[in-house]
Amino acid sequence: MLDVRDLAVRYGEIPAVRGIDLHLEAGQMLAVLGRNGAGKTTTLRAIAGSVAADRGRVELGGEDLTGLPAEQRVRHGVVLVPEGRHLFPDLTVADNLAMGAYHRKLRRRAIAEEIEIVTEDFPRVRERLLQPAGSLSGGEQQLVAVARALMSRPRLLMADEPSLGLAPIVVEMLYELFAGLRAAGLALLVVEQYADVALGVADRAVVIDKGRVALDGDAQDLARSAELLNAYLSPDEETTP
Repeated sequence: MLDVRDLAVRYGEIPAVRGIDLHLEAGQMLAVLGRNGAGKTTTLRAIAGSVAADRGRVELGGEDLTGLPAEQRVRHGVVLVPEGRHLFPDLTVADNLAMGAYHRKLRRRAIAEEIEIVTEDFPRVRERLLQPAGSLSGGEQQLVAVARALMSRPRLLMADEPSLGLAPIVVEMLYELFAGLRAAGLALLVVEQYADVALGVADRAVVIDKGRVALDGDAQDLARSAELLNAYLSPDEETTP
């Protein structure tokens, strides 16, 4: 499904990602863990095409996406839910969702029908379709951001720190949603600050350290690994709720 080989990214003279390899099948969730500044977000953005790679190859379902701009990668089924959600606060929730389908060039009625389909799994979003997105809580806005991404009908859904700043009950709801999407055959690549949250749902996980993959394996095995705790969790992060 997703094959990333020897991916490298620089910001000026500073290497951010140094030869990362990733593989993900349809119907799997891969958690990407690591300290702040390790290269996790840059990896997702390079796969999405929003930052240029120095070298490497990105394939999805056997199609070579290397060198394609972000908007073309969306058409091929790659979508990223960025940290911070990036909604249009003055537009309604429905209008924000419609933005996710812009490349599909649907008529207004078809967009409305697609919103009905996508929000079946987002009852809190459906109840607020006519409200300005900026009036929603942080958790509700995160759900809108995920729903907007699904409006593009992706094959690969990537999410950058989706639980950041959210109440535990919303985080639980979000990861239940991810589990349902995985069961439906979607591939998910999730950067997560809180290892216990991600490892409880993911099939596999990688730990990125200084721009390289330091650990790669079964999520449950890594959850029990002292090496993971040493490589990823700082003492104060171990007690983060």
